[in-house]
Amino acid sequence: MVLLKGQGAMIGVNLIAIVYKNGFSRDGKSRYADVQLDARDPRGQKQTNLHLKSDRVQDEDGKVRYNNGAPYSTSQMEEIAKAAGPNTEPILDKDGKEVGTIYGFKGNVMPATRGTGLVVNTKSVEASEFEVDSTTLDNQLTSMRAARKAQAAARESQARASAPETEREQAAEVEVDQPTVG
Repeated sequence: MVLLKGQGAMIGVNLIAIVYKNGFSRDGKSRYADVQLDARDPRGQKQTNLHLKSDRVQDEDGKVRYNNGAPYSTSQMEEIAKAAGPNTEPILDKDGKEVGTIYGFKGNVMPATRGTGLVVNTKSVEASEFEVDSTTLDNQLTSMRAARKAQAAARESQARASAPETEREQAAEVEVDQPTVG
C-alpha cells in the first residue's frame, strides 16, 4: 500500500483508477476500482507499492495474491469518470478486447472507514495533471520495480558498510579470547 506521510500529503494527489467492466459488487450498487497513486506524481517516485489498498489474500489452493480493489458506489464512480473527462484509456485483454478503463484524475485521499488502505474522497476530484495512455500501466509497474530495486540496493550497501565493523569486532574478540602462553 502507498505511504503518504506529512502535512498535505493526502491532498491533491494525482491518481489513476483501473476499473474492469465485470467489477461490480453482488448487489450491483458498487464497483471495485484499483486506485493507484500516479507514479509521475512527486509523492510516487520512491514508492514500492502505488496501490491505495493492497490486502494479502491466500487462495484455497494456497497461492498468495493481493486484492487491490476497493468498492466505490455507482455515484462515486460517476464523479471519478466526470473528473477524468477524456483522460481515459481502454484496458485490453490479450485478444485486443476491451475489458475495462483507466481513469486519470486528481483528488484527496483518506483512510478507509471500512476495511484497510486509503480511499478517494470523491467530493474533491478534478482533472489530473498527467495524461493516461497505453503505457500508463507499464510505467506504474516499472516505477514500483525500480523503487524496490533501489531499496534493496540501499539495504545491501548499508549491510556491506556495517560488515567491516563486525569483522573487526570479531577479530578483536578472537585476539582477546586466546589464552596466552607464558
